[in-house]
Amino acid sequence: MVNIFIDESISSKIPSFKIGTILYNHIVISDSPQMLKGRLQFFQETLNVELDSKEVTDFKGIAEWRQVFKDLKMNPSRYRPSHEALYRRVKKGQPLPLVHSAVDLNTFFSLEYVIPLGIYDLAHIHGDVLIRLGLENEVYEGVNGRVNDMSGKLVSADQQGAFGSPIVDSKRTMVTEDTTSALHLFYLRPSMDIEEATQLLEAAGGMFTQVHGGDFQHKVVTF
Repeated sequence: MVNIFIDESISSKIPSFKIGTILYNHIVISDSPQMLKGRLQFFQETLNVELDSKEVTDFKGIAEWRQVFKDLKMNPSRYRPSHEALYRRVKKGQPLPLVHSAVDLNTFFSLEYVIPLGIYDLAHIHGDVLIRLGLENEVYEGVNGRVNDMSGKLVSADQQGAFGSPIVDSKRTMVTEDTTSALHLFYLRPSMDIEEATQLLEAAGGMFTQVHGGDFQHKVVTF
C-alpha cells in the first residue's frame, strides 16, 4: 500500500488543494480496444466543435488550474498544465497521441474531467509519495524524451525523488504493457468538494478496470 501526502509547501498556498488517488492491482495493459479509440475519437470531434466558439481558457478546469500554477509561482503560459496542452491540440485539429490502453484512457479522463492526470507503474515507485514543489536542481528524464528541470514546480516524489507532475511525467515510472499495478493521480480542481471528487474516482476506477481487469482502491487526499 502506498501512502500519499500533500506537503505544506502546497497547502500553505492553496488550503483547498486535493489529489485523487486510485491504486490498481492485477491489471493487463495492451493496445487500446476499439471501444476506447472510438470514444476518444468521438470526444475529440465533439470538443473540436465546441472549441470553434470557445477559448481553451473558458473551460473552468483549465482556468482553475492555470490559477493553481500562478498561486504556486509557476508560469502557466510557459509550463502548460497537461490537460490544457491536450485541449490546445484538439483546437488545432491535431490528432491525440495513442500509446496503449492505460495512457489512452488517462488521456480520455483528462479531456472528460478537464484536469491533469498521471498514471505510474507501482513497481517503480519506492516508498510513500509526497506531492510537493520541486527542489533546487531537481531534474528527471521525461516521457517527452527531454531532461526536465522540475525546480519549484508541482511534483509527485518518492524516496528516489520527483517522478511526475501535471506538466510532464518521468520515464522512470511510466506505465508499459508489462505493468500489472499502477498509481493513478487525479489533480482535482481545488473548488471540487469531496463528495463529487469521490464519485469521479469511483467512475474512473470502474471504467479503468472494465478495460484492464483487476481491482482498485480510491481515496481523496487533502492536507
